[in-house]
Amino acid sequence: MRQIKLSLLWLWLAIGLAAQPIRLHPDNPHYYLFHGKPTILITSAEHYGGVVNKDFDYVAYFDALKAYGLNYTRIYPGFLFEPMGKFMKGNTLGAKPISLTLPWARSSKPGYALGGNLFDLDKWDTEFFARLRDFVAKAAERGIVVEICFYNAQYGDTWPMSPLYYENNIQGEGRCDYEDAQTLKHADVVRREDDYVRKITEETNQFDNVILEICDEPYLTGTPIELAGPWIAHNVEVIKKTESTLPKKHLIAQQIEGPMGGPCDFTAHPDVSVITTQYAWEGSHEQMGGLMALDYEYDKNKPIDFNETDYYPTWYQGDRVADSRVEAWEFVVGGGGSFNQLNGLYTVRDPGGKTEENAQLGRALKSLHDYMYSFDFLKMHPDKGFVQGGMPLGTYARGMSEPGKQYAYYHHHSSFGRNTASYKVTPGNYQEKLVLHLPAGSYQADWVDAATGSVIGSEKFSHDGGDRTISTPVHTVDVALRVKRT
Repeated sequence: MRQIKLSLLWLWLAIGLAAQPIRLHPDNPHYYLFHGKPTILITSAEHYGGVVNKDFDYVAYFDALKAYGLNYTRIYPGFLFEPMGKFMKGNTLGAKPISLTLPWARSSKPGYALGGNLFDLDKWDTEFFARLRDFVAKAAERGIVVEICFYNAQYGDTWPMSPLYYENNIQGEGRCDYEDAQTLKHADVVRREDDYVRKITEETNQFDNVILEICDEPYLTGTPIELAGPWIAHNVEVIKKTESTLPKKHLIAQQIEGPMGGPCDFTAHPDVSVITTQYAWEGSHEQMGGLMALDYEYDKNKPIDFNETDYYPTWYQGDRVADSRVEAWEFVVGGGGSFNQLNGLYTVRDPGGKTEENAQLGRALKSLHDYMYSFDFLKMHPDKGFVQGGMPLGTYARGMSEPGKQYAYYHHHSSFGRNTASYKVTPGNYQEKLVLHLPAGSYQADWVDAATGSVIGSEKFSHDGGDRTISTPVHTVDVALRVKRT
């Protein structure tokens, strides 16, 4: 009887863990705990318009992500959307006006800038929230986490389309320039923004597959940084207060922009659990890249989220599939907790991204997922010091280890310029002789093709401790190494 009671207790505890929203893993907070399992979030995702664009078939999109083992997507839920075709033809965030759905209901008075009636900021659009809940539910069915990003810095061409802009609502509220939309300067705008955050937080509270992100690029387009910081802090409190009376508590994320320790650096804030970054190294307005954050922010003991790359495919050069692959692999093998490639191949016309190019991207990210999950990664931390030599100039590398037990190492041949947002790979015919420094023991070493996940070389060896030279297979851009004690 006692054994039965203990078994039931363990079952109850397991069900309780599985039923909680995604959270930081208690054994290693650089990663997540989701459905009771250690989790790294990896994806190649559409441009955040999956809910606001009614023409976008998100079920077909989610099925495509699931087919490649991808488990993450992002959305903008209505504060910012874009003109059709901005940045790229097929941009999902630039919905046709007739296909645009937003949180606020329409009034009976005509005059909206994009056609149709003005918005009534005192009423919510039930169709929008039904679509939002269904979006998150369909993602949950496929094991996909949704990062809900409430805000992005408004632009001169987006603010005049916003329901919160005074010409677009019957209340006549929002008489400010776009640079002031993410500040506390205008009480009417702040009140409506608070309502918006509260409503979306309430509507999605029931779901476990949600991370609440506050704002992308908070001062990118001209908002004074000293005003953006207090506004972000205010939004943290709005989310906290809203969820204080709700059943579930979700992770809060915020992008670091500007100088470390500056007004828009919330990496040490106790209520901000996820450090969000954009681009590989550094973008405009001091946006910290994901790889930079691994070097400077890992000691904060929070997941580092590289949640926006260059806009694929148009912002990449040369072998753009490989350019995209190497930044994902280097970031995750270096200790990153979540990675999102911004992928313009997912469109209204092709929501599943059914092209060979997209298949190559998907396979590379699935290979990255499978490679990382072949380790007990919770016990590993960034470490490339076990490779003592053999790397030529023009090679970029990251590694992780649980010393004496398991080692992950990845390198690629690429270039980047000052403030470059992504790599440009330099294909060739490469083979290196790496000098590994390992404790005494028996090991198996596997070389993995990052593009396909195939093991392209293996050896078992007994080692007396110290240095050991090991040759890479011939490769054109990149290769990964997995070493485990046997």
